[in-house]
Amino acid sequence: MDEWRKHPHRRRNPLTGDWVLVAPYRLDRPWLGETIEAQQVQRPAYDPVCYLCPGNERANGQRNPQYDATFSFENDFAALVEEVPEASIDEHGLLVARSERGRCRVLCFSPRHDLDVATMDATGVRAIVDAWADHVRELSALPYVRAVTIFENHGAMMGASAPHPHGQIWANESVPVELDAETSGLRAYAASHGACLLCAYAAFEVAHEERLVYANEHVCVVVPFWAVWPFEALVLPRRHVAGIDELAAEERDAFARAMQTLTSRYDRLFGVSFPYSMGIHQRPGDGPHEEWHFHAHYYPPLLRSATIRKYLVGYEMLAQPQRDFTPEDAAARLR
Repeated sequence: MDEWRKHPHRRRNPLTGDWVLVAPYRLDRPWLGETIEAQQVQRPAYDPVCYLCPGNERANGQRNPQYDATFSFENDFAALVEEVPEASIDEHGLLVARSERGRCRVLCFSPRHDLDVATMDATGVRAIVDAWADHVRELSALPYVRAVTIFENHGAMMGASAPHPHGQIWANESVPVELDAETSGLRAYAASHGACLLCAYAAFEVAHEERLVYANEHVCVVVPFWAVWPFEALVLPRRHVAGIDELAAEERDAFARAMQTLTSRYDRLFGVSFPYSMGIHQRPGDGPHEEWHFHAHYYPPLLRSATIRKYLVGYEMLAQPQRDFTPEDAAARLR
């Protein structure tokens, strides 16, 4: 990859078919744009005004129990609800819409207000993985649900509504756009190569190590070859498994260790509680999907320091994604 690091080039994401322009020398340009104040905020173990802390009242008047591990509830301001009138419109293919049912849940990771995945103990992070698997199993059993998406917005920069450690679980009646695109990519690779795309990719990255950040017996973490965000990461089970609820006990431990290792390396590299959006993609519920390989994406916005962030604007909004240094360099820094 040495020559590729010197010249502009495009890389293709086989999961979605999208391309990203890599301009590996642009970090040398001067920066007079926006910088942010990067401070390491010390949070208390309990915050009496936090609507997610144990025993506190939420915005809808309900009070949280005195929970001592994970705690989940139906989102008080849900984007998706079950009671929706069934309707659709199609005006000559110009105005097309249809109703959408679903469920939205919030999962508090810990009763401690001052912790996150990077700073929790291994038992606590494993409890998060188990809770995710339980919610996926329960929500997927609803007859109308076609997809369950798990995600976490970590940090105010990423739009987190509260600093308390938490994430969300959304169940959709239809298959979301990103999941649909990845299904097509996985299916196309299986048809043309007779193998799972992400099984092959995980094996390749573990063998070559150039973009490998961390690996254990069951899971690997890589900065993907086609990464768009500066320190984007992909967390991949090394066994072919379609959903988080299919992970064996030792694989759940390994997945928890991988998440904790990655997020703590983010924090150490930048010297702050690192902002990111994380999302778990797994099989859709609209039929058998033997091609599907469960995985997690991490999308962090920090570009070269804790004070400069990456926006997808201009050329990236109107042409195609572009990144300013190579995934290989990002992986080396995380290692």
